[in-house]
Amino acid sequence: MKMKRKLPIAWLQLKKEKSRMFVAIAGIAFADVLMFLQMGFRSALFNGAVQIHNVLDGEIFLVSRRYKSLISLDRFSERRLYQALGYTGVKSVSPIYLSPVQWKNPENKQIWNLYAIGFNPNDKTLKLPGVQANLEQLKRPDTVMFDAGARREFGAIPELFQQQGVFSTEVENRRVDVIGLFKLGTSFGINGHLVTSDINFLRLFGERRQKGLIDMGVIKLEPGANADWVLTNLRAKLPDDVLVISKQEFLEKEKGFWNSSTPVGYVFDLGAVIGFIVGAVIVYQILYSDVSDHLPEYATLKAIGFRDRYLLSVVFTEAMILAAMGFIPGLGISLGFYSITRQATLLPMVMTVERAIFVLTLTALMCGISAAIAIRKLQSADPADIF
Repeated sequence: MKMKRKLPIAWLQLKKEKSRMFVAIAGIAFADVLMFLQMGFRSALFNGAVQIHNVLDGEIFLVSRRYKSLISLDRFSERRLYQALGYTGVKSVSPIYLSPVQWKNPENKQIWNLYAIGFNPNDKTLKLPGVQANLEQLKRPDTVMFDAGARREFGAIPELFQQQGVFSTEVENRRVDVIGLFKLGTSFGINGHLVTSDINFLRLFGERRQKGLIDMGVIKLEPGANADWVLTNLRAKLPDDVLVISKQEFLEKEKGFWNSSTPVGYVFDLGAVIGFIVGAVIVYQILYSDVSDHLPEYATLKAIGFRDRYLLSVVFTEAMILAAMGFIPGLGISLGFYSITRQATLLPMVMTVERAIFVLTLTALMCGISAAIAIRKLQSADPADIF
């Protein structure tokens, strides 16, 4: 019953000054949009960075000890990978070749950098439906597959392939046939991907053909093998020029590089904090003005016996009403921006229930903090001073 009484009072006070209420709602919505966008970009940064990691079929990975990220690779000897094949619990190993390549747009002949992935088609290492359906064709000389999720500067390749099927272009000044499409997408460091066989990859980079160096090794374990035990054993037995890591560690290492070794992750975190602060300041100003304007009414309530606790709860109720009313348009606007950003940049910007709940919680906290500061004016209200 008490809550029902507080709600009408809080709502009536807000509704009395409609322009002030709409300013508060707009301010909260703006703060929410800012937080949603920063969190969305941060999530897209991390999700895009590990797209390749997620489609590799293996439980343990080998990389150079100096490996930092996919855009900062260091090669290591292929012998290390085949040494791992001799240990208990290891079923198979697959070398992976990675490198930026120069792609010639078949429509306007402009040169752009794609990110090439080379693998042995017999190993079926890439868990991409389009690639799995074309493994035999990839074994043919000078054949590649194109990422349908790549940016448009590479050409309208999906439409071109749909119209005429297999077509030719140039990669690293070598003529190749595009025999199919797959979809992987873009990230902050990579604008599109190219998939080919390991042999074709080495043909594109003649200087690597005889050196026996690879960029990554994928290890598939026997069914029922203890992954932790195999991981510990490989770390103890293999030379220390390679890093032996689980898939989860591999994902975290890539995300950690973008979060701590580049300014991008910091910028997005800072943007979310600034959004929170901006929202808190706006709500504080609105609530402080509202309390100041209604100070005689609050003093009257005090004079007739209402305690400070009740009056403070009215202001907090106002704050929560504003939080709810500001969050709804903020969420709607953010969904629109997510869609526009996804179409314009092809980044994996997706709203999640967890993020929406988290921002709603931050909005309530933001408004609650503002209310806690604003009610200091109310606590000092003395009926004797008013009358």
